[in-house]
Amino acid sequence: MSTGLLDRLFQRSINERVRAALSALPETDTTFAIGSRLGENPAERYTPDREELLRQALEAWRVNPLARRIVGLTSQYVVGGGISFSCAHEPTSAFLRFFWEHPLNRMPVRVYEWCDELTRSGNLFLLLSTDAAGMSYLRAVPALRVRAIHSRENDIDQETAYEMQPANGEGLEAARWPAYDANQDQPRTGGGFETVMLHYAVNRAVGAQWGESDLAPVLRWLSRYAAWLEDRARLNHFRNAFMYIVRARFTSEVERRARQSALNAAPPSPGSILVTDENESWDTLHPRLESDESGQDGLALKKMLAAGAGIPLHFLAEPESATRTTAEAAGGPTYRHFEQRQRFFLWLLGDVLRAVVNRRTLVDHHVSRRAEIQLSGADISARDNMALAMAASNITPALANLRERGLVDDAELLRLFYRFCGESVDLEEMLARGRQAPVTANVETKPKRTQPIKIDPTTGEERGGGYE
Repeated sequence: MSTGLLDRLFQRSINERVRAALSALPETDTTFAIGSRLGENPAERYTPDREELLRQALEAWRVNPLARRIVGLTSQYVVGGGISFSCAHEPTSAFLRFFWEHPLNRMPVRVYEWCDELTRSGNLFLLLSTDAAGMSYLRAVPALRVRAIHSRENDIDQETAYEMQPANGEGLEAARWPAYDANQDQPRTGGGFETVMLHYAVNRAVGAQWGESDLAPVLRWLSRYAAWLEDRARLNHFRNAFMYIVRARFTSEVERRARQSALNAAPPSPGSILVTDENESWDTLHPRLESDESGQDGLALKKMLAAGAGIPLHFLAEPESATRTTAEAAGGPTYRHFEQRQRFFLWLLGDVLRAVVNRRTLVDHHVSRRAEIQLSGADISARDNMALAMAASNITPALANLRERGLVDDAELLRLFYRFCGESVDLEEMLARGRQAPVTANVETKPKRTQPIKIDPTTGEERGGGYE
């Protein structure tokens, strides 16, 4: 047996023993997936490619109307009329309202910017700074400013720090912000908290740290559509341009040049009358552009853009059909995409608010970190609400009939009703709340008389007949 084969067998035996020993350890944050080798992650883009993609997405958003429209549509549907939150714990709710409306935060305005950045770059990096009083302030950092994301050696999902790109004048050294960790977060000795960073990503492949822009699949087609449209505009501009050709019999080159110089000095204006003799004829030379199929070419490019962005063509000012029903049916998958993004964005904001509350609780014991924070966004489609309302209205009599016959219980009735309403609720909590609520019957009952009615024969008035 060769020495190389013996070495490989020996190394394999050692690896198996190490793997068996590591698997016997209890799993914690530091031993989770211990022994895994990260190395070059095939799920990530190379750093230069990722940075170039972020630059192209930002440039497309700045100069390309379709790219701006795609990003704006996502924010208009995800954020809509704004984000609202509620908290049953009054001190915590009062602090959150103060934080939300703080002049240095202005969250009702910033949520639109954050949603744009999340759509445009696929990543949202937030710097969280807190003063000695426990008031937090948030600033979004462009994804292009982040050079690397550091995580634990044993788990790529547990991010530990974010390395920034060196700015002008900083040399090779750059800032390095630690990731927020609620378990290790404590106020400093002199007051205040350490500035930390939070990271959120969409369109992220399994095992990747970086998200990707919604514009990434369509950047190439955006540039092709823009080039095609510019070429068509340039050609159509020159379609109306023409050149005069003057044919005549000249005795010499000098005579021809003299005639050409005279015409160039005083060319005929459009609509003027030109009189020549039989020795001179005039003609025009203009480009012939066969553009019968140009509309189909543009539509094909726009369909590729719509498919890559996940939106119907009529969202991009290109009606696919003359019927309203077809257009509404085409928007169904798009509304589902916006609904999923809205759920993620609401979770993102909830996670940020919980971090803000956690820091406040370390200096203010009236605020509770256990208080439940609920966030809600605008409705994605008003037509969906109308359809759900009609469905709930139509199913209510049937469910009531089943409940009266004893064929379904209260839990099943609520489940079916909220299913037709398009809402997901905790049935046990709803039933518990229903049992605790006092039942008051709003039924009009006639009072009973305690005395018989007597009529005065002279005046005809009723007397007696008191009520209970």
